[in-house]
Amino acid sequence: MTDSPKQNPNIVWAQIFVAGLAQAGLTAVVIASGSRSTPLTLAFDAHPAIEVFVHLDERSAGFYALGMALALDRPVALVCTSGTAVANFLPALVEARMSQIPLLALTADRPPELRHSGANQTIDQVKIYGDQVLWSVDAPVPQPDAPDVVLRHLHTLALRAYAAANGLPKGPVQVNFPFRAPLEPVSGSRLSVIGHPSASPITDYRLPITHGLIILPDNQLDSLAELINENPRGLIVCGPRCPGGEFPAAAAALARKAGYPLVADPISGLRFGEWVADTAVLSAYETYLQTAPPWPEPQLILRFGAVPTSKWLNAYLDKIAPAHRLHIRENGVWADDSHRTTHFIQANETAVCQQLITRLPQRDNEEWLTAVTTTEARAGQALEANLYDPYFDGAVVADVVDLLPPEATLFMGNSSPIRHLDQYGRAQAKPLFAYASRGASGIDGNISTALGIQAMRPQPLVAVLGDITFYHDLNGLLQVAGGRSQVTGDDLQPATCHLPLIIVLLHNDGGGIFNRLPISNVDPPFTKLFLTPHGLDFEPVVRMFGLEFVRADGRAHFRQLLRDSLSDGRARVIEVRSHSQTDDQRRRQLNNIVIQSIEMEE
Repeated sequence: MTDSPKQNPNIVWAQIFVAGLAQAGLTAVVIASGSRSTPLTLAFDAHPAIEVFVHLDERSAGFYALGMALALDRPVALVCTSGTAVANFLPALVEARMSQIPLLALTADRPPELRHSGANQTIDQVKIYGDQVLWSVDAPVPQPDAPDVVLRHLHTLALRAYAAANGLPKGPVQVNFPFRAPLEPVSGSRLSVIGHPSASPITDYRLPITHGLIILPDNQLDSLAELINENPRGLIVCGPRCPGGEFPAAAAALARKAGYPLVADPISGLRFGEWVADTAVLSAYETYLQTAPPWPEPQLILRFGAVPTSKWLNAYLDKIAPAHRLHIRENGVWADDSHRTTHFIQANETAVCQQLITRLPQRDNEEWLTAVTTTEARAGQALEANLYDPYFDGAVVADVVDLLPPEATLFMGNSSPIRHLDQYGRAQAKPLFAYASRGASGIDGNISTALGIQAMRPQPLVAVLGDITFYHDLNGLLQVAGGRSQVTGDDLQPATCHLPLIIVLLHNDGGGIFNRLPISNVDPPFTKLFLTPHGLDFEPVVRMFGLEFVRADGRAHFRQLLRDSLSDGRARVIEVRSHSQTDDQRRRQLNNIVIQSIEMEE
């Protein structure tokens, strides 16, 4: 090693590991400040290839990093001190595991001799996350004059951890670092950056870890093409977490070639994009599939992505009896809670679509396409004619989709907002990037996740959140400036927000989603124990975090406020007050109106 023998081994350890992560491709880290993690914090701060984001709250930090990794589709690192700080990462890691989002949880720990000893801020952190991470490993305890094999192990551990998080499937990985005091650089030593080609024979060692695409052989592709050819009545169902990149265009091209309608979940990546202009993309199904649709049952279902958001789409897929149910998913993660899949194919989704297109003749499937798309069009017309008067929370979501500029980011909170987007966010050729945390479908950390997405995807952001979801992650508002730190004089100040950042707060004073459940008919316990009205006024706390707060009064006012917010680039919360029971009654009325309009046309 070229380091001075006076250098703190903790610092050397952290520098070697961080250099390995940078070599693997890491570009961003979220640090929740603490003492025991000092070596990692300093090493990340000193590395020029990695951008540092700081958060005061470990729970929010975890979700902030989750949003960043969701936008990047590659690993982001998380750093925290020992003790309960480690436990606060768990909710974000659960969502990462369920949604296959790559995260690296780097947890500082006490050395082995202090574990189970009563030492302060010491808990059992070894494999603390259990099966919620893909891999959990203890790094070796730092030591002076360590053998080269130990240092090589530390370096390759960084490369392997990154590769595991970014593998098949993607997901979270924990590396636990037992550091002995002192944690700071030795007095008089200089914190250098390891990783420069001349810095160290250890970090000069290159170990690229890559994986290729899983490509089907010709005979399997021919069999798939034959199935599609023999079954003209088919549906392509794209659920959440479909691949990005070239996949949406490839899946749409396959739908056109096969003559199949494409059912696009709101966070599939296929509901909003240029292919909608010339592809039969379905998006109103959550309303009209509440009754049997006026078309014959499909013979083949071709699925991509996770289980769809829509309750009624899932119910329809469970009731019908197609001869073939195919699910193509390269990461191999099972996503069929009705257990009706007949063919599960682990292969690269984009490649399969592109290869099938070359094997299929252009099919004239007008009768089947017309039957399905006519229902879709009638439902859309009925919704458009009746959605906005009286105004309710579902109509607010439709207005958000209408007013967003191309390429904008839309984040939907769980419970009602994502369901409203599914039901009322109609497919359109305007490209939008819609996200939601649907792996575990929790309401925690949604603000932080949305802000993390914008940190890595610098476009206008609108996050639509219910009041309980908003309440659960108020600490996330601290990152409204993007989480980067800049120094002004002797003070640390948040960076200025340069892009529109709007939170649409659907405030109905409680858990409105429970109105959809049978328990809503059992009151008084329903209101007290499920609806849980809280009576909170969020304006003071929003202003405390430095955001503007405005309250919309009706549809025209809301649309003007949203237009103004998108154009002036300010960070703002727009609150829309409503009543959950009235909103749910309006949703049920719309369901009946749409279904009746379809039945009248049969």
